[in-house]
Amino acid sequence: MKKLLPYLKEYRRECILSPLFKMLEAILELLVPLVVAAMIDQGITAGRRGYLLSHTLILVGLAVVGLGVSVTAQYFAAKAAVGFATNVRSALFKHLQSYSYTQIDQMGTSTMITRMTGDITLAQNGVNMVLRLLLRSPFVVFGAMIMAFTIDVWSAILFVVVIFGLSAVVFLIMSIHIPMMKLIQQKVDGLTGTVRENLTGVRVIRAFVKESEEIGRFGAGNAALLREQEKTGRISGLLNPLTYVIVNLGVIFLLRTGALQVSRGILTQGQVIALYNYMSQILVELIKLANLIVTVNKALAGADRIADALSVKVDPPRSGDGARSADTALVVFDHVSLTYQGAGDAALSDLCFEAGEGECIGIIGPTGCGKSSLVHLLAGFYPASEGSVRVKGRDVRDIPSKELLDLIGIAPQKPVLFAGSIADNLRWGKEDATSEEMEEAIRIAQASDVVTAKGGPDGMIEQGGRNLSGGQKQRLTVARALIGRKPILILDDTSSALDTVTDKAMREAIAAMQPRPLTFIVSQRTNAVQDADKILVMENGRILAQGRHEELLDSCEVYREIYDSQKKPVKEVAV
Repeated sequence: MKKLLPYLKEYRRECILSPLFKMLEAILELLVPLVVAAMIDQGITAGRRGYLLSHTLILVGLAVVGLGVSVTAQYFAAKAAVGFATNVRSALFKHLQSYSYTQIDQMGTSTMITRMTGDITLAQNGVNMVLRLLLRSPFVVFGAMIMAFTIDVWSAILFVVVIFGLSAVVFLIMSIHIPMMKLIQQKVDGLTGTVRENLTGVRVIRAFVKESEEIGRFGAGNAALLREQEKTGRISGLLNPLTYVIVNLGVIFLLRTGALQVSRGILTQGQVIALYNYMSQILVELIKLANLIVTVNKALAGADRIADALSVKVDPPRSGDGARSADTALVVFDHVSLTYQGAGDAALSDLCFEAGEGECIGIIGPTGCGKSSLVHLLAGFYPASEGSVRVKGRDVRDIPSKELLDLIGIAPQKPVLFAGSIADNLRWGKEDATSEEMEEAIRIAQASDVVTAKGGPDGMIEQGGRNLSGGQKQRLTVARALIGRKPILILDDTSSALDTVTDKAMREAIAAMQPRPLTFIVSQRTNAVQDADKILVMENGRILAQGRHEELLDSCEVYREIYDSQKKPVKEVAV
């Protein structure tokens, strides 16, 4: 939690004023039993109606002032807590945006979402409760005990015994309850993960008729959570009975001894009532303190998870001061290898090739051979473990990210579109793109019919492109990559959902661009890469062969097998 305290700095005033107003409220609350005692002893007993009326007005005044003070304290506490959560959320989001692909892979998307939502909410509630009750509840408890000593020392000793008894019960139950709450939170996280998995994969579940199995899995997790919650509820359910038993025993003893002292003239009836009220205040505040402990414990757990995410060191900004080599090619892979963090084997090994301006480079190979990893290295998403990837003679690790991606337009393997208009999505490729530039990119990407069907560039797209088909999403993703006419274009298997006619028309339109970008086409289809100036055939993270289509048919058995499997008709088998 200490790491998050700097985000409260701008709310120092609220953090001071809120507890102070709560202390003032507590003082007013402690005065009430004294006023009531005076009304009984000097008003009711003596039959002085004027005295009763004046003290009734005093009670009303204390209530009104107390309400105003309480509301003011709540306002300052809420302002500080919400402002703190806003600052932490902004800082965390900014920090997560600076994570490298490796760090995102390690932490996981669901974990980052939990940090941004649930954990920050827990920390916010903790700050709010601490500002309101951390000083108030102990102050009222010990204040009530001190006020009891001002009334009668021997009766006040009973308060000391009751406070220690209540404190022992509260902290004993909390010491058992808090670890159980942590276990419940873990089970809630697991159950939430199951729900998220089912909602994400609902189509697959229905396609394989696995609804009953998933319902059973959810039911088992839900039942386990129910058992833990019932067990925890039974423990926490002991809190009220035990505390009330202790307080009521204290009240019985107090009334008994108080009655004897009243009969002896040591105490008045009003003083006994005041002592009883102070005993009740102690009970209420200790219950509040127990709830505060639970809330603070949850807040600390959430704050620790947030601090862990904020403590992840991000890669420093690239300076752009790296040495420039004498490459004649636009892109050079010089003995490049890549090993993902935590992986045992290298994903890519000893990649060597060059690509010049305006060329078309096809990348093909079986699934999992490292095609996407290769273009991710070029875009700077992952750093090379060995060797160097150079663009215009500079290592991509030395080129600032913005400068590098100003040179590269990339359409990722998984098409991602955001909620908003088509134009808004296209401007991700270039913020100040003109209508003419968008129209050209849409035409080259063969997406004119998609835009027309949505009512033009201002047509709305749902989150993730849910109101588009797979092929429509891919074409708009390519159009976004084409915006700005960047010198390097990466198409990472962006034709998997396209028919061959549309795919061919798109490639021909890209080839006809002037000036023509250096284009990397990652595909499983030989017809998508057969017109490329150079084809890289990959297998097991290595470049098995490179050359033109005709050369590879003669020299590379893997390429020929892929080509034959896609071109030759399947022979009918007699049954």
